[in-house]
Amino acid sequence: MSRLRLVLFWLAPVTALLAACGLGTGRFTPTVALSPVPEPTAAFTLVASATPDLGADVADVRGVRLYVWHAFYGDTATAFENQIALFNTVNAWGITVYAERQPDYRSLYEALQEVPGTERPDLMAMLPEQILILANQGELVALNPYVMDERWGLTEDALGDIPPAFWRQDEVNGQRWAVPLARSARFLFYNLTWARELGFDRPPADADEFRQQACAANAALRADEDVHNDGYGGWLVDTHWQTVYDWLLAFGGEIWQGDYQVDNAANATALTFLKGLYDDHCAWLPLEVTPPEAFARRLALFVSGDLSDIAGFERVLRQANNADEWTLLPYPGPRGGAVSTYGVSLAVLKSTPARHLAAWLFLRWLLSPERQASWVSESGLLPLRVSALVGLGRYRAAHPHWEAALAFLPDMQGTPQVASWRTVRYVLADGAQHIFRLNLPPEQIPSVLQEMQTTAQEIAGKE
Repeated sequence: MSRLRLVLFWLAPVTALLAACGLGTGRFTPTVALSPVPEPTAAFTLVASATPDLGADVADVRGVRLYVWHAFYGDTATAFENQIALFNTVNAWGITVYAERQPDYRSLYEALQEVPGTERPDLMAMLPEQILILANQGELVALNPYVMDERWGLTEDALGDIPPAFWRQDEVNGQRWAVPLARSARFLFYNLTWARELGFDRPPADADEFRQQACAANAALRADEDVHNDGYGGWLVDTHWQTVYDWLLAFGGEIWQGDYQVDNAANATALTFLKGLYDDHCAWLPLEVTPPEAFARRLALFVSGDLSDIAGFERVLRQANNADEWTLLPYPGPRGGAVSTYGVSLAVLKSTPARHLAAWLFLRWLLSPERQASWVSESGLLPLRVSALVGLGRYRAAHPHWEAALAFLPDMQGTPQVASWRTVRYVLADGAQHIFRLNLPPEQIPSVLQEMQTTAQEIAGKE
């Protein structure tokens, strides 16, 4: 199947379903109707081939005990372990899953290297780059036969119900090494109320409008009687790697083209645009205030944040008695916006066919719309199935800022599918910090990009 046909297969049902849900796929609209969500419709018919032999059947998985390692914490850890507890109670095969939490993803990976084969887990909840390392080492089960299995696989409707950026991340060169487990994204948090007071009746649709509003916010603070806030307003500079990556995407920049290609004209334009905002006092560095505090005190019209930060922002605004209306936006470029998605996937380590099938049945259960609705309600992350929105009407109504993020699901982009990205992503953050912390003039940005590219390629060469 051609890449174009594959993209159309994923995109058509998801786009149609989001449109029916009132979410659209274009620019943000401040008020989103909570319309009923119909069942998804498959975009085309898969050409079925002979069902591969999985080497095990339902009789073989009865009573199997599975072990999964993860590094979730807080509400996400609770949500995941609640899902496991329910699966252990309701699954018809008597499969029992036991979870073990590691301190972080680096510890998770290192712990796996230290345990003997007989003590290794069956499933690993890991970052996509870590999964690629294990796949390259031949330690993972390729999941294609399970996905396509006529009895135990995912239907055409189910496949068309998973947003493309989520599903494609763990498939490399036609081999699927994992399925998505948790996905989030970073956005611009935007104060609608303050923007209206500044004379803007809609969010910025492109980079020029973003600059206009950011500079207007700074001008308003300069015009008031408080001389101590003259350096604020506009965008609170954020050099998190994913924020930098999204700005580059918004300007049409590339990072990976079979090799790391950070040094290009589009990336230079993006970083020059951001540094220009800073030089013109339309963006500022947070030195003594946190992003939620800056947002609540109207020191920044735009603040970058992760989906998981929403609750914290809401809490700080309540504490500040700030009733401003705000929402989430993509990162704007010359011709629209960009948002990338990132998160944890679940892979199956090689053991026995019976354990592989039992693990797949658990994965498939986690991906069901009902489980995804529960997952979202407890974790606050993105739904991995669009049809899960059917069961999330109350949650969506109670969480309008989370709801705003859904408008961008069809257009979200993944990250480079290469193991070295686990390290190279921080090169983006380091480069941006270097530009802003040292207050480099724009003409030095190409040199920084050259150094970033050299560093990225050196890291990749050591893999």
